[in-house]
Amino acid sequence: MKQLATLFILGFACLSSSASEGIYEQQIKASAFSYRTVKNTAFQEGEKLTYKLHYGIIDAAKATLEVKKSERTINGRSMYRVIGKGRSVGSFNWFFKVDDRYESYIDEKGLFPWVFVRRVNEGGYKINQDYTFIQNKGKVKEGKKEYEAPTNVQDMISSYYYARTLDFSNAKKGDVFQFDSFVDGEVYPLKIKFLGKETVKIRNGKYKALKFSPVVQVDRIFKDEEDLQVWISDDENKIPLLAKAKILFGAIKMELTEYEGLKSQISKIEK
Repeated sequence: MKQLATLFILGFACLSSSASEGIYEQQIKASAFSYRTVKNTAFQEGEKLTYKLHYGIIDAAKATLEVKKSERTINGRSMYRVIGKGRSVGSFNWFFKVDDRYESYIDEKGLFPWVFVRRVNEGGYKINQDYTFIQNKGKVKEGKKEYEAPTNVQDMISSYYYARTLDFSNAKKGDVFQFDSFVDGEVYPLKIKFLGKETVKIRNGKYKALKFSPVVQVDRIFKDEEDLQVWISDDENKIPLLAKAKILFGAIKMELTEYEGLKSQISKIEK
């Protein structure tokens, strides 16, 4: 599951507000702790991205990610509420139905998660996770379970948004960027290798892009640690435009089909 999490960090995400209602009762008051501040020129409230996922020549799934302003605060801190949805479509439903739901409440200034909820149903395989991140104590709670985790650790959804704030302006080919994410009860180091600049063409046009390879573990899914490649827009938004993965049982491609509410102008090449 960690490799699938790395496969398009953004994931499939959507969740009703009722699913995370009880988690706020577990928040821990922090008094003298100094939280980090991250400069965010990449995204804002109101951003919505839509993707199509292809398995071979088959349109397999549709995914959306949307950034909203949370009506609640934790420890007096304002949060983004990231909502999305991912579902299998068309003939893919007949042999592998997917209905994945996620939600992440992300600190506006520090861009780390406070609450993460996961509801997965993939071909009948189900996962339900409710994590509370106690960032000032280096803890993650799941019901009565408590895990050790480094301060500012990310979740599966916040990883995607935090990665977009990294500074790639002086990146050289081969440079590796790394940060920690909490996935399936473990701290997992996410690594992305810069492969250079390219022009990429997708269904809705051509874009100037930065090319990366999230470093994956070679196992029963991937043959090589660079079998996943991602192209992000070469602008302040840094949104994923295209992702391709070679896996042992085929090939997967995901591409951006729609976008709205971007914080900056996108690097689309006009005719």
